[in-house]
Amino acid sequence: MLSKKLEAALNAQINAEFWSAYLYLSMAAHFAADGKPGFANWFEIQFKEEQDHAMKFFKYVVERGAKVELKPIAKVALSWKSPLHAFEETLKHEIVVTGLINDLVALAKEEKDYATESMLKWFVDEQVEEEATAQGYIDALKMIKDNGFGIYTLDKELQSRTYTPLAD
Repeated sequence: MLSKKLEAALNAQINAEFWSAYLYLSMAAHFAADGKPGFANWFEIQFKEEQDHAMKFFKYVVERGAKVELKPIAKVALSWKSPLHAFEETLKHEIVVTGLINDLVALAKEEKDYATESMLKWFVDEQVEEEATAQGYIDALKMIKDNGFGIYTLDKELQSRTYTPLAD
């Protein structure tokens, strides 16, 4: 059984993960409209991954005999000045998510809920990857600057990213 504190915190995280998905879907829509299908593809896959993350929390809450409570998703931005700006915002957002995950780990430790602490390890590791990936694209885009061929080449690279669903 989950404590009421953990149940509430995990429900908040479900909402945060769906908000993340919505943010990345908005970025995908922005880049699709801007003629950058590779960037759109990359963010659409991020959208799907964030949905997977939300559902991983969702299923865990249910497995532990608690109730999932879905709340409205707050509005997200609709446009970004450049691909660099979008990835800078992505990194800022992922750093916030890392903080949320760390807070959940701290709460699980406080509540002596070792099962939840164990489940959260996957998310701790995932956040390291998320931040590193965003930083890598920021670094690449800073090198490219406004070079059209560089943006075109990166767009083609991002178009090759494929979605791999999370294993249950």
